[in-house]
Amino acid sequence: MREVWPGEPYPLGGTWDGVGTSFSVFSEVAERIELCLFGDDDSEERIELPEVDGFVWHGYLPGIMPGQRYGYRVHGPYEPARGHRCNPDKLLLDPYAKAIDGDLVWNEALFPYRFTDPGVVNSDDSAPFMPKNVVINPFFDWGNDRAPRTPYHQTVIYEAHVRGLTMRHPAVPEEQRGTYAAIGHPAVIDHLLSLGVTAVELMPVHHYMPEHFLVARGLTNYWGYNTMAYLAPHADYSSSGTRGEQVLEFKAMVRALHEAGIEVILDVVYNHTAEGDHMGPTLGFRGIDNAAYYRLHDGDRRYYLDYTGCGNSLNVRSPHALQLIMDSLRYWVLDMHVDGFRFDLAAALARELHDVDRLSAFFDLIQQDPVISQVKLIAEPWDVGPGGYQVGNFPPLWTEWNGKYRDTVRDFWRGTGSALPEFASRLTGSADLYASSGRRPVASINFVTCHDGFTLTDLVSYDRKHNEDNGEDNRDGTDDNRSWNCGVEGPVEDPEIVRLRHRQRRNFLTTLFLSQGVPMLSHGDEIGRTQRGNNNAYCQDNEVAWIDWSMTRTESDLLEFVRSLSRLRRDHPVFQRRRFFHGRAPDSGERDLVWLTPAGAEMTAGDWHTGYAKSLMVYLNGEAITEPGPRGEPITDDSFLMLINAHHEDMTFTLPGPEFGAAWIPILDTNDDTFQEPPYPDDHWTPGSLVAVTSRSIQLLRQPLP
Repeated sequence: MREVWPGEPYPLGGTWDGVGTSFSVFSEVAERIELCLFGDDDSEERIELPEVDGFVWHGYLPGIMPGQRYGYRVHGPYEPARGHRCNPDKLLLDPYAKAIDGDLVWNEALFPYRFTDPGVVNSDDSAPFMPKNVVINPFFDWGNDRAPRTPYHQTVIYEAHVRGLTMRHPAVPEEQRGTYAAIGHPAVIDHLLSLGVTAVELMPVHHYMPEHFLVARGLTNYWGYNTMAYLAPHADYSSSGTRGEQVLEFKAMVRALHEAGIEVILDVVYNHTAEGDHMGPTLGFRGIDNAAYYRLHDGDRRYYLDYTGCGNSLNVRSPHALQLIMDSLRYWVLDMHVDGFRFDLAAALARELHDVDRLSAFFDLIQQDPVISQVKLIAEPWDVGPGGYQVGNFPPLWTEWNGKYRDTVRDFWRGTGSALPEFASRLTGSADLYASSGRRPVASINFVTCHDGFTLTDLVSYDRKHNEDNGEDNRDGTDDNRSWNCGVEGPVEDPEIVRLRHRQRRNFLTTLFLSQGVPMLSHGDEIGRTQRGNNNAYCQDNEVAWIDWSMTRTESDLLEFVRSLSRLRRDHPVFQRRRFFHGRAPDSGERDLVWLTPAGAEMTAGDWHTGYAKSLMVYLNGEAITEPGPRGEPITDDSFLMLINAHHEDMTFTLPGPEFGAAWIPILDTNDDTFQEPPYPDDHWTPGSLVAVTSRSIQLLRQPLP
């Protein structure tokens, strides 16, 4: 007879203390809960948890060591009309599991009802088809690990997928490709450093599961936005094992990135889980306490409120669901040493009754938490529910994926009329979105492309999505791509179209790196990654979505162009301001920003609202940066003049008068891939000079400090 002690209700989960393991799980609806221990031969031992305090069921088992696999069976009401879906025939994952072993095997036994008659309860045992929780050893030699803590204004984010970034990297050992170990490999880190990357934003690494309909098609959930364990690193990304080794490998990856000065930001999905809607499987939360963990319809509690498009929404009105989110976030910061989070469909977390509420309990908890409030917090500021588009409306502590930046920059460079005023706002930090709430330019995470949608190369090569490989007759994915194929759909050999596409890529990248705010580069865009027109590669765990590293040779010019842009931004404070432009310095009256027409005159209201206007000059005064440096010292920099021509014809720009500068050195022209860096040649432009600017291109001129 196994010895079982009462134990303590906290911490939740399976926690090893060096002698034995405490097991603790919340359920307000349970009548009793069985802990199920699994042997290496999958034999099952069931032990009833002996104690319950405040709806937390718990027990302590001496001698249970790391590597032990376990699950729960919850005895309680199965009354869907009241929101209760307990079924002890279903083995359940621990919401606080820190490691998961094994794959989900789709079978009718996973579902609480019979396929032939959904009104009949399914009493088949799901354990043979379920992955299992794993007790882990939490100890790890972090050495002298320290968080880099790069200030936002100096941050360059690189959005990456663990598998997609590394599966085809020739310098990574084959057995490590697609894993945490690969992300921490010196060759991958060297590439990131060469781009000036200060933070890697990893697409979901919380343990997730593929949907049934994808597996039936021979596909999988590649992106990972289908979480089932918020404290467990995804097991398939481990090269060393899945009985707790994945935790150690993740920590080693973080330590390696930190040693290189690179922060780790996790893309987290607290808005829904992998259990789907009322016809979905019972894998964990649903069988433990359905009504506590999920938002249910008030009128008919059989059904789920769905603000995510994935079948369910986590119940952020429940203190226990909120506790899970906060405990998970703190665990990843304190135990796993990550440096920040990007919250998928964050608007769903801000819904109190139905509307998105800036004063919601979720935001209150984040604001007052001494751990979470100190890391980088990035919102995807929308969901799919009514009123869910909330760009610019998150609280002051937060930064946001600026979807308006993406849309405006795409519109401007594809030649959409009347885009000039909004383009100017996006270029200068989106003060219209963030200034009124006390935030600064760094509240804007600027991006042109991300995992969701076209890659940069596809953005200039396709007018329409080509998602046939996804098996949904090209119905999935957005139709609002705001892309332009430069005249021909897909790959071409016409040298003129190729040159135009390459120029457009450089236009997007130059705009991104020279905009105020925080630039985010999507992995592989620096070497021309293509998904062959697929704008929704969420299910393509193959060469469609993986980076082809051989393109570092064929696209070496583009790669070096990106590296040069990143160095330019890093070296010049004028491109990484911490405060919005104000027009005139309060003391000297000196102007920090001036908008000019191609004729060299200052822009008037009429110039801004001429619908066909697609060209302008931007004067950035490096001597009028009024914000102090890190030691309180005044910041000064070179001044720059941006000549921007999104018109379809070449234009001649007239440089402004001597009050703006006596000599201008050309350092960048997106019409070609050359990038002039110090030491600069003696050639320069003078006030009033006529400068030919190619159609759809940018030139950057520099005036060194006297």
